[in-house]
Amino acid sequence: MRIFKFGGASVKDADGIKNVYSVLQQVGYEDVLLVVSAMGKTTNALEVVIKNYFDKSNELNASIQEVKKYHNQILLDLFDDEKNDVFTAVNKHFTDLEYFLHSNKSPNYNFVYDQIVSFGEIISTTILSHYFNHVGLKNNWLDVRNLIKTDNTYRDAIVDWETTQKTISKNVKKKVLNITQGFLGADENNFTTTLGREGSDYTAAIFAYCLNAESVTIWKDVPGVLNADPRYFENTTLLNQISYREAIELAFYGASVIHPKTLQPLQSKEIPLYVKSFINPLLPGTSISKGAHLEPQTSCFIVKKNQLLLSLSSIDFSFIMEENISEIFALFHKYKIKVSLIQNSAISFSVCIEDKFGNFNELNKILAKKFKITYNENVSLYTIRHFTDKAIKMVEKDKTVLVKQMSRETMQIVTKE
Repeated sequence: MRIFKFGGASVKDADGIKNVYSVLQQVGYEDVLLVVSAMGKTTNALEVVIKNYFDKSNELNASIQEVKKYHNQILLDLFDDEKNDVFTAVNKHFTDLEYFLHSNKSPNYNFVYDQIVSFGEIISTTILSHYFNHVGLKNNWLDVRNLIKTDNTYRDAIVDWETTQKTISKNVKKKVLNITQGFLGADENNFTTTLGREGSDYTAAIFAYCLNAESVTIWKDVPGVLNADPRYFENTTLLNQISYREAIELAFYGASVIHPKTLQPLQSKEIPLYVKSFINPLLPGTSISKGAHLEPQTSCFIVKKNQLLLSLSSIDFSFIMEENISEIFALFHKYKIKVSLIQNSAISFSVCIEDKFGNFNELNKILAKKFKITYNENVSLYTIRHFTDKAIKMVEKDKTVLVKQMSRETMQIVTKE
Protein backbone atom coordinates (compact mmCIF):
# COMPACT_ATOMS: atom_id res chain seq x y z
CA MET A 1 0.00 0.00 0.00
CA ARG A 2 1.09 3.54 -0.76
CA ILE A 3 0.25 6.46 1.55
CA PHE A 4 -0.44 9.86 -0.04
CA LYS A 5 -0.76 13.02 2.03
CA PHE A 6 -2.47 16.09 0.58
CA GLY A 7 -2.26 19.33 2.57
CA GLY A 8 -4.64 22.26 2.78
CA ALA A 9 -3.16 24.07 -0.23
CA SER A 10 -3.96 21.11 -2.47
CA VAL A 11 -7.68 21.09 -1.56
CA LYS A 12 -8.27 24.81 -1.00
CA ASP A 13 -11.01 25.05 -3.64
CA ALA A 14 -12.97 23.05 -6.20
CA ASP A 15 -10.15 23.20 -8.74
CA GLY A 16 -7.78 21.81 -6.12
CA ILE A 17 -10.04 18.84 -5.43
CA LYS A 18 -10.38 18.18 -9.16
CA ASN A 19 -6.58 18.32 -9.40
CA VAL A 20 -6.21 15.68 -6.65
CA TYR A 21 -8.43 13.45 -8.79
CA SER A 22 -6.17 14.23 -11.77
CA VAL A 23 -3.05 13.36 -9.77
CA LEU A 24 -4.53 9.98 -8.83
CA GLN A 25 -5.42 9.29 -12.45
CA GLN A 26 -1.77 9.90 -13.40
CA VAL A 27 0.01 8.04 -10.59
CA GLY A 28 -2.56 5.35 -9.73
CA TYR A 29 -4.97 4.93 -6.84
CA GLU A 30 -5.40 1.21 -6.24
CA ASP A 31 -4.16 0.12 -2.80
CA VAL A 32 -3.67 3.77 -1.80
CA LEU A 33 -4.60 5.57 1.42
CA LEU A 34 -5.10 9.34 1.24
CA VAL A 35 -4.40 11.45 4.33
CA VAL A 36 -6.04 14.84 3.79
CA SER A 37 -5.84 18.13 5.69
CA ALA A 38 -8.48 20.81 6.21
CA MET A 39 -9.19 22.93 3.15
CA GLY A 40 -7.06 26.04 2.63
CA LYS A 41 -6.96 28.18 5.77
CA THR A 42 -9.88 26.47 7.48
CA THR A 43 -7.89 25.68 10.64
CA ASN A 44 -7.11 29.39 11.00
CA ALA A 45 -10.78 30.24 10.49
CA LEU A 46 -11.82 27.72 13.14
CA GLU A 47 -9.26 29.23 15.52
CA VAL A 48 -11.19 32.50 15.13
CA VAL A 49 -14.36 30.60 16.07
CA ILE A 50 -12.60 29.30 19.19
CA LYS A 51 -11.40 32.79 20.14
CA ASN A 52 -14.88 34.23 19.73
CA TYR A 53 -16.33 31.34 21.75
CA PHE A 54 -14.06 31.97 24.74
CA ASP A 55 -14.35 35.76 24.47
CA LYS A 56 -18.15 35.40 24.40
CA SER A 57 -18.00 37.59 21.34
CA ASN A 58 -21.03 38.69 19.35
CA GLU A 59 -18.96 37.70 16.32
CA LEU A 60 -19.15 33.96 17.12
CA ASN A 61 -22.06 33.20 14.80
CA ALA A 62 -20.57 35.31 12.01
CA SER A 63 -17.26 33.45 12.22
CA ILE A 64 -19.08 30.10 11.97
CA GLN A 65 -21.02 31.37 8.96
CA GLU A 66 -17.74 32.33 7.25
CA VAL A 67 -16.52 28.74 7.51
CA LYS A 68 -19.89 27.47 6.26
CA LYS A 69 -19.91 29.90 3.33
CA TYR A 70 -16.42 28.90 2.26
CA HIS A 71 -17.21 25.19 2.16
CA ASN A 72 -20.65 25.71 0.64
CA GLN A 73 -19.10 27.56 -2.31
CA ILE A 74 -16.76 24.62 -2.92
CA LEU A 75 -19.77 22.28 -2.84
CA LEU A 76 -21.65 24.42 -5.35
CA ASP A 77 -18.61 24.50 -7.64
CA LEU A 78 -18.23 20.70 -7.50
CA PHE A 79 -21.80 19.40 -7.61
CA ASP A 80 -24.53 20.35 -10.08
CA ASP A 81 -27.32 18.89 -8.00
CA GLU A 82 -27.87 20.48 -4.57
CA LYS A 83 -29.83 17.35 -3.62
CA ASN A 84 -26.59 15.37 -3.62
CA ASP A 85 -26.05 13.58 -0.30
CA VAL A 86 -22.86 15.57 0.31
CA PHE A 87 -24.86 18.71 1.17
CA THR A 88 -26.71 16.82 3.90
CA ALA A 89 -23.48 15.23 5.18
CA VAL A 90 -21.62 18.54 5.41
CA ASN A 91 -24.59 20.31 7.02
CA LYS A 92 -24.69 17.58 9.66
CA HIS A 93 -21.05 18.23 10.52
CA PHE A 94 -21.79 21.93 10.99
CA THR A 95 -24.82 21.04 13.11
CA ASP A 96 -22.55 18.91 15.29
CA LEU A 97 -20.08 21.82 15.57
CA GLU A 98 -22.80 24.23 16.70
CA TYR A 99 -24.18 21.67 19.13
CA PHE A 100 -20.77 21.31 20.76
CA LEU A 101 -20.40 25.09 21.08
CA HIS A 102 -23.77 25.34 22.81
CA SER A 103 -23.44 22.28 25.04
CA ASN A 104 -19.76 22.28 26.05
CA LYS A 105 -19.08 22.91 29.74
CA SER A 106 -15.32 22.45 29.76
CA PRO A 107 -13.19 25.58 30.37
CA ASN A 108 -10.09 23.73 29.10
CA TYR A 109 -8.94 25.72 26.04
CA ASN A 110 -6.83 22.91 24.59
CA PHE A 111 -9.68 20.41 24.88
CA VAL A 112 -12.13 22.78 23.20
CA TYR A 113 -9.54 23.60 20.53
CA ASP A 114 -9.19 19.98 19.47
CA GLN A 115 -12.94 19.33 19.36
CA ILE A 116 -13.55 22.37 17.14
CA VAL A 117 -10.60 22.43 14.72
CA SER A 118 -11.13 18.75 13.91
CA PHE A 119 -14.22 19.67 11.88
CA GLY A 120 -11.91 21.10 9.21
CA GLU A 121 -10.43 17.70 8.35
CA ILE A 122 -13.72 15.82 8.77
CA ILE A 123 -15.51 18.16 6.36
CA SER A 124 -12.70 18.28 3.77
CA THR A 125 -12.49 14.48 3.52
CA THR A 126 -16.27 14.19 3.40
CA ILE A 127 -16.36 16.52 0.39
CA LEU A 128 -13.42 14.79 -1.30
CA SER A 129 -14.91 11.31 -0.81
CA HIS A 130 -18.33 12.34 -2.15
CA TYR A 131 -16.76 14.08 -5.16
CA PHE A 132 -14.71 11.01 -6.04
CA ASN A 133 -17.83 8.85 -5.83
CA HIS A 134 -19.64 11.44 -7.97
CA VAL A 135 -17.06 11.08 -10.77
CA GLY A 136 -16.95 7.30 -10.50
CA LEU A 137 -13.90 6.80 -8.28
CA LYS A 138 -15.15 4.53 -5.51
CA ASN A 139 -13.45 4.92 -2.16
CA ASN A 140 -13.56 3.94 1.50
CA TRP A 141 -13.98 6.93 3.86
CA LEU A 142 -12.46 6.35 7.31
CA ASP A 143 -12.79 8.38 10.50
CA VAL A 144 -9.20 8.53 11.71
CA ARG A 145 -10.40 9.02 15.29
CA ASN A 146 -11.47 5.37 15.27
CA LEU A 147 -7.97 4.36 14.17
CA ILE A 148 -5.28 6.52 15.78
CA LYS A 149 -5.52 6.30 19.56
CA THR A 150 -3.67 8.73 21.81
CA ASP A 151 -3.40 10.01 25.34
CA ASN A 152 -5.35 13.14 26.35
CA THR A 153 -2.59 15.70 25.82
CA TYR A 154 -4.86 17.92 23.77
CA ARG A 155 -3.19 19.87 20.92
CA ASP A 156 -0.05 17.70 21.12
CA ALA A 157 -1.24 14.16 21.75
CA ILE A 158 1.05 11.16 22.14
CA VAL A 159 0.19 8.09 20.07
CA ASP A 160 -0.69 4.80 21.74
CA TRP A 161 1.18 2.71 19.18
CA GLU A 162 0.03 -0.72 20.32
CA THR A 163 -3.68 0.09 20.17
CA THR A 164 -3.28 2.13 16.99
CA GLN A 165 -1.49 -0.76 15.26
CA LYS A 166 -4.43 -3.06 16.05
CA THR A 167 -7.19 -0.66 14.95
CA ILE A 168 -5.45 0.32 11.70
CA SER A 169 -4.62 -3.28 10.75
CA LYS A 170 -8.21 -4.30 11.41
CA ASN A 171 -10.05 -1.48 9.64
CA VAL A 172 -8.05 -0.31 6.62
CA LYS A 173 -9.09 -2.15 3.45
CA LYS A 174 -6.42 -3.29 1.00
CA LYS A 175 -6.66 -3.03 -2.80
CA VAL A 176 -9.04 -0.03 -2.65
CA LEU A 177 -8.74 3.73 -2.33
CA ASN A 178 -9.03 4.79 1.31
CA ILE A 179 -9.58 8.41 2.42
CA THR A 180 -8.99 9.65 5.96
CA GLN A 181 -8.03 12.74 7.91
CA GLY A 182 -4.64 14.03 8.93
CA PHE A 183 -3.78 15.70 12.24
CA LEU A 184 -6.45 13.95 14.35
CA GLY A 185 -6.75 11.10 16.83
CA ALA A 186 -8.90 10.23 19.83
CA ASP A 187 -8.24 9.47 23.49
CA GLU A 188 -9.59 6.53 25.50
CA ASN A 189 -12.86 8.41 26.08
CA ASN A 190 -13.22 9.01 22.32
CA PHE A 191 -12.70 12.74 22.64
CA THR A 192 -10.87 14.17 19.63
CA THR A 193 -7.18 14.94 20.00
CA THR A 194 -4.71 16.57 17.61
CA LEU A 195 -1.11 15.60 16.93
CA GLY A 196 0.34 19.11 16.83
CA ARG A 197 0.12 21.73 14.09
CA GLU A 198 1.16 20.34 10.70
CA GLY A 199 0.58 16.87 12.12
CA SER A 200 -0.93 15.45 8.92
CA ASP A 201 2.54 14.41 7.74
CA TYR A 202 2.90 12.51 11.00
CA THR A 203 -0.48 10.86 10.42
CA ALA A 204 0.78 9.56 7.07
CA ALA A 205 3.86 8.10 8.77
CA ILE A 206 1.72 6.41 11.45
CA PHE A 207 -0.37 4.66 8.80
CA ALA A 208 2.73 3.70 6.82
CA TYR A 209 4.36 2.17 9.88
CA CYS A 210 1.26 0.23 10.92
CA LEU A 211 0.51 -1.02 7.40
CA ASN A 212 4.13 -1.72 6.40
CA ALA A 213 3.52 0.59 3.46
CA GLU A 214 5.52 0.57 0.26
CA SER A 215 6.10 4.34 0.49
CA VAL A 216 4.77 7.69 1.68
CA THR A 217 4.33 10.63 -0.69
CA ILE A 218 3.69 14.16 0.56
CA TRP A 219 2.12 16.22 -2.22
CA LYS A 220 2.95 19.93 -2.04
CA ASP A 221 2.89 23.08 -4.15
CA VAL A 222 6.70 23.01 -4.43
CA PRO A 223 8.72 20.59 -6.60
CA GLY A 224 10.16 18.77 -3.57
CA VAL A 225 12.36 19.55 -0.58
CA LEU A 226 14.22 22.78 -1.19
CA ASN A 227 17.43 23.83 0.52
CA ALA A 228 15.63 26.86 1.97
CA ASP A 229 12.16 28.31 2.40
CA PRO A 230 11.45 30.39 -0.74
CA ARG A 231 9.45 32.83 1.37
CA TYR A 232 12.65 33.99 3.03
CA PHE A 233 15.45 33.01 0.62
CA GLU A 234 16.04 33.65 -3.07
CA ASN A 235 17.45 31.19 -5.60
CA THR A 236 16.54 28.01 -3.71
CA THR A 237 17.80 24.61 -4.86
CA LEU A 238 15.80 21.39 -5.17
CA LEU A 239 17.31 18.51 -3.19
CA ASN A 240 16.99 15.37 -5.28
CA GLN A 241 17.66 12.99 -2.43
CA ILE A 242 18.34 13.09 1.31
CA SER A 243 19.08 10.46 3.91
CA TYR A 244 16.70 9.89 6.81
CA ARG A 245 19.37 11.26 9.14
CA GLU A 246 19.80 14.47 7.18
CA ALA A 247 16.05 14.95 6.89
CA ILE A 248 15.63 14.39 10.63
CA GLU A 249 18.30 17.02 11.29
CA LEU A 250 16.53 19.50 9.01
CA ALA A 251 13.16 18.74 10.59
CA PHE A 252 14.57 19.00 14.11
CA TYR A 253 15.90 22.47 13.39
CA GLY A 254 12.53 23.54 12.01
CA ALA A 255 12.38 22.85 8.26
CA SER A 256 8.68 23.34 7.55
CA VAL A 257 8.45 20.99 4.58
CA ILE A 258 8.54 17.88 6.82
CA HIS A 259 6.98 17.48 10.27
CA PRO A 260 9.66 16.63 12.86
CA LYS A 261 7.89 13.47 14.07
CA THR A 262 7.22 12.11 10.59
CA LEU A 263 10.58 10.58 9.78
CA GLN A 264 11.36 8.32 12.72
CA PRO A 265 8.54 5.76 12.17
CA LEU A 266 9.50 5.59 8.50
CA GLN A 267 13.19 5.17 9.25
CA SER A 268 12.52 2.32 11.67
CA LYS A 269 10.98 0.26 8.84
CA GLU A 270 13.02 1.82 6.02
CA ILE A 271 9.90 3.09 4.25
CA PRO A 272 10.92 5.69 1.64
CA LEU A 273 9.37 9.16 1.76
CA TYR A 274 8.81 11.20 -1.39
CA VAL A 275 7.99 14.89 -1.53
CA LYS A 276 6.42 15.76 -4.87
CA SER A 277 4.50 18.52 -6.60
CA PHE A 278 0.75 18.15 -7.04
CA ILE A 279 1.12 20.65 -9.89
CA ASN A 280 3.57 18.42 -11.81
CA PRO A 281 2.95 14.96 -10.31
CA LEU A 282 5.13 13.02 -12.76
CA LEU A 283 8.31 14.90 -11.80
CA PRO A 284 10.58 12.88 -9.48
CA GLY A 285 10.59 15.37 -6.58
CA THR A 286 12.74 14.51 -3.55
CA SER A 287 13.33 11.03 -2.17
CA ILE A 288 14.26 10.42 1.47
CA SER A 289 15.64 7.00 2.28
CA LYS A 290 18.30 5.07 4.14
CA GLY A 291 21.91 6.10 3.48
CA ALA A 292 21.14 8.46 0.60
CA HIS A 293 23.78 11.15 0.25
CA LEU A 294 22.64 14.77 0.07
CA GLU A 295 22.28 15.53 -3.64
CA PRO A 296 23.28 18.11 -4.67
CA GLN A 297 25.76 18.84 -1.89
CA THR A 298 24.77 22.36 -0.84
CA SER A 299 24.12 24.51 2.21
CA CYS A 300 20.63 24.16 3.67
CA PHE A 301 18.97 27.09 5.43
CA ILE A 302 16.24 27.07 8.07
CA VAL A 303 14.78 30.15 9.74
CA LYS A 304 12.46 30.32 12.74
CA LYS A 305 10.86 33.74 13.18
CA ASN A 306 9.28 35.30 16.27
CA GLN A 307 11.65 33.61 18.71
CA LEU A 308 12.63 34.95 22.11
CA LEU A 309 16.22 35.15 23.32
CA LEU A 310 16.20 34.82 27.11
CA SER A 311 19.23 35.40 29.34
CA LEU A 312 19.25 34.52 33.03
CA SER A 313 21.86 35.25 35.66
CA SER A 314 21.84 34.74 39.40
CA ILE A 315 20.75 37.68 41.50
CA ASP A 316 23.80 37.36 43.78
CA PHE A 317 26.22 36.93 40.82
CA SER A 318 26.99 33.33 41.75
CA PHE A 319 27.63 30.77 39.05
CA ILE A 320 24.80 29.23 37.03
CA MET A 321 25.37 25.54 37.76
CA GLU A 322 23.69 22.23 36.98
CA GLU A 323 21.17 22.62 39.79
CA ASN A 324 19.97 25.96 38.39
CA ILE A 325 19.84 24.70 34.81
CA SER A 326 17.83 21.61 35.75
CA GLU A 327 15.35 23.81 37.60
CA ILE A 328 15.03 26.14 34.59
CA PHE A 329 14.43 23.25 32.21
CA ALA A 330 11.83 21.72 34.51
CA LEU A 331 9.94 25.01 34.25
CA PHE A 332 10.33 25.06 30.47
CA HIS A 333 8.79 21.60 30.39
CA LYS A 334 5.95 22.59 32.70
CA TYR A 335 5.05 25.64 30.63
CA LYS A 336 5.57 23.92 27.25
CA ILE A 337 8.34 26.24 26.15
CA LYS A 338 10.38 24.86 23.23
CA VAL A 339 14.13 25.42 23.49
CA SER A 340 15.98 25.80 20.18
CA LEU A 341 19.44 26.93 21.27
CA ILE A 342 21.42 27.01 24.53
CA GLN A 343 24.50 29.01 25.50
CA ASN A 344 25.96 29.45 28.95
CA SER A 345 28.86 31.15 30.67
CA ALA A 346 29.95 31.18 34.28
CA ILE A 347 27.33 33.67 35.47
CA SER A 348 24.68 33.64 32.74
CA PHE A 349 22.54 31.18 30.84
CA SER A 350 20.95 32.08 27.50
CA VAL A 351 18.31 30.21 25.52
CA CYS A 352 16.48 30.88 22.29
CA ILE A 353 12.92 29.74 22.91
CA GLU A 354 9.56 29.45 21.18
CA ASP A 355 6.46 30.34 23.19
CA LYS A 356 4.02 28.21 21.19
CA PHE A 357 1.28 28.19 23.83
CA GLY A 358 1.63 31.77 25.08
CA ASN A 359 2.91 30.83 28.54
CA PHE A 360 6.06 32.97 28.72
CA ASN A 361 4.62 35.85 30.76
CA GLU A 362 3.52 33.46 33.49
CA LEU A 363 6.86 31.66 33.40
CA ASN A 364 8.76 34.95 33.50
CA LYS A 365 7.12 35.89 36.81
CA ILE A 366 8.33 32.65 38.39
CA LEU A 367 11.86 32.88 37.01
CA ALA A 368 12.16 36.51 38.14
CA LYS A 369 11.90 35.39 41.77
CA LYS A 370 15.27 33.61 41.55
CA PHE A 371 17.08 35.09 38.53
CA LYS A 372 17.89 38.37 36.89
CA ILE A 373 16.24 38.21 33.47
CA THR A 374 16.77 40.05 30.21
CA TYR A 375 15.27 39.10 26.88
CA ASN A 376 14.94 40.13 23.25
CA GLU A 377 11.60 39.54 21.58
CA ASN A 378 10.92 38.80 17.91
CA VAL A 379 14.39 37.52 17.11
CA SER A 380 15.11 35.10 14.26
CA LEU A 381 17.01 31.85 14.60
CA TYR A 382 18.86 30.79 11.44
CA THR A 383 20.27 27.30 11.11
CA ILE A 384 22.72 26.49 8.31
CA ARG A 385 23.48 22.85 7.62
CA HIS A 386 26.74 22.28 5.67
CA PHE A 387 27.64 25.94 6.08
CA THR A 388 30.20 27.88 4.07
CA ASP A 389 31.65 31.36 4.53
CA LYS A 390 29.42 32.57 1.71
CA ALA A 391 26.33 31.11 3.38
CA ILE A 392 27.18 32.72 6.73
CA LYS A 393 27.73 36.15 5.16
CA MET A 394 24.43 35.91 3.33
CA VAL A 395 22.52 35.20 6.55
CA GLU A 396 24.29 37.88 8.58
CA LYS A 397 23.91 40.64 5.97
CA ASP A 398 22.14 43.75 7.34
CA LYS A 399 21.33 42.01 10.65
CA THR A 400 22.49 42.37 14.25
CA VAL A 401 23.97 39.06 15.39
CA LEU A 402 23.10 38.29 19.02
CA VAL A 403 24.38 34.70 19.31
CA LYS A 404 26.42 32.45 17.02
CA GLN A 405 27.18 28.75 17.54
CA MET A 406 29.08 26.35 15.32
CA SER A 407 29.59 22.59 15.20
CA ARG A 408 31.16 20.44 12.48
CA GLU A 409 28.14 20.46 10.16
CA THR A 410 25.79 23.07 11.60
CA MET A 411 25.85 26.76 12.44
CA GLN A 412 23.10 28.59 14.32
CA ILE A 413 22.78 32.35 14.38
CA VAL A 414 20.30 34.42 16.39
CA THR A 415 19.65 37.80 14.79
CA LYS A 416 17.65 40.95 15.29
CA GLU A 417 16.54 42.52 12.05
